[in-house]
Amino acid sequence: MQPEAQSTATVRSYLAESAAIKRLTADACADSIATAARVITETFRAGGKLLICGNGGSAADSQHMAAEFVSRLTKDFERPGLPAIALTTDTSFLTAYANDCGFDGIFARQVQALGRPGDVLLGISTSGNSPNVIQAVELARATGLRTVSLTGSGGRLGKLADVAIAVPNDDTQHIQETHLAVEHLLCLLVERALFGARP
Repeated sequence: MQPEAQSTATVRSYLAESAAIKRLTADACADSIATAARVITETFRAGGKLLICGNGGSAADSQHMAAEFVSRLTKDFERPGLPAIALTTDTSFLTAYANDCGFDGIFARQVQALGRPGDVLLGISTSGNSPNVIQAVELARATGLRTVSLTGSGGRLGKLADVAIAVPNDDTQHIQETHLAVEHLLCLLVERALFGARP
């Protein structure tokens, strides 16, 4: 097989696998995604906020998702900004706390400082075993926040959260691709519930 044909075959195979995992997620996680959207909607209605955390690609997802809630998901659906905060963005705090106290507490400390009973914490971890996300979810539950987890098929995190969305796969790349679709869905469902159907 020629190099270009081989690359084309890889493209088709990769995208087909990614699509298949999204279809499996639709079957396995539709109810938990809808429940998570309801929890976030209720929190916003009650004047609470959404805190989001994760590492690496999941840190980028945290920022992406917060931006879509505070700004908007699409340009054809105007609505007020919604209070969502990514706990991954304050480099002064993150480096100070990690340097002085260790990396595992960087999100839990912000939950303690910024979270209030009735808020929601969304913890994202492809492995489901990120210690700093687990600590944040544990503290959130202990202090009256509701919790949602977004993981792959394994790990401890899903067992700790009030609502667990577990993509049925263990390949980090495909989990992250599916997480992004779920995050967009959550934003879509929440803004539709709060502000009506799309025009």
